[in-house]
Amino acid sequence: MTGKYLKRIIDGVPTAVVVINKKLKAVFSNTAFKNLFPFKKSDCLGEITCCARSSSHCGGEDCRGCQLKEAFTDASLSQKEVNRRIFQKVINDGVCHDVSYSLTVKPLGGELYMGIIDDAFELEIAQELQTAKDIQQRLLPAGNWAGGKRYAYTYIPCRDIGGDLPDVFTVGNSACGVIADVSGKGISAGMLSAFVKAAYDKTEFSPAKAIENLNRKFYALNLDERNYVTVAVVRIDEDTITYSMAGHNVPILLKTGTGITRIMLNSPPVSSWFENPSYYEDVIPYKKGDILVLLTDGVTECKNARGDMFGADGAIKTLSVSRTAEEFIKNLEVNLKNFKSSFDDDITAIAFDL
Repeated sequence: MTGKYLKRIIDGVPTAVVVINKKLKAVFSNTAFKNLFPFKKSDCLGEITCCARSSSHCGGEDCRGCQLKEAFTDASLSQKEVNRRIFQKVINDGVCHDVSYSLTVKPLGGELYMGIIDDAFELEIAQELQTAKDIQQRLLPAGNWAGGKRYAYTYIPCRDIGGDLPDVFTVGNSACGVIADVSGKGISAGMLSAFVKAAYDKTEFSPAKAIENLNRKFYALNLDERNYVTVAVVRIDEDTITYSMAGHNVPILLKTGTGITRIMLNSPPVSSWFENPSYYEDVIPYKKGDILVLLTDGVTECKNARGDMFGADGAIKTLSVSRTAEEFIKNLEVNLKNFKSSFDDDITAIAFDL
């Protein structure tokens, strides 16, 4: 009766608590611990802490150097309280995170050791980042058809939270594509990209007016000059493409039967730099079978270990050997990953079969 009562008390405290035996098996963990480590049912120390290493063989040869294991082992050998700062890789929803927390291990007698986790703020941030990443993934286009046009896209953020935004939707009877690149990286960039997603008027038929409306809403945020967004917008009608660009210096690419055209249009980015900037749009024709591509500078400015840049030429070469929008996106992903194993900027592209 007393044991059950004590467990209820420990289960209700806000500090994460876990009790481990000498074989590194968990015999008890409270609610606060389970909130920090959303583990599946298991009594293995590595699995209940979502360890990204050999958790199923926790305590074996593969776990040499594990700070968590060493803290409990030292407490077991010395029979004294041990305090450590733990740096650990954990798996949450299939994604690996680097986390850290303060751990105090206290011998309880009977070969039981209590681990108390404090200062787990970074762990909570990691979990919040995963939630934010999940939300951002839900903001991406869900299908592959819009306005009667088939499309494909790629979005590879260089961090957990990205600052690029690909969006495709139908306005009237036409397909509309928006690609945006916000300043900065990480959480702040992710928040701005979510703002762009929410603030962009999908009912506005004119790409230039839609960008003007977006700029007006952005200006009202009263952010400093370091925050800005480059945007490219296309509306694909029956036989023409209407486009507008705001500070987006990456060309729109149009592959036709005669070659590939690079399309540019100079205008200021969406920012607080100017109160009422002017945005313009232009119209170009296309024929059935053409491919239209929108990119961010993460693609064109990608540099390999030698300092070579993938460039617009790399995208053009990829497009030249691609027969469909989907094939271009797949080829682009392969070529970029062959060009550089990891990316320093978000990689985003949208392609339409016209």
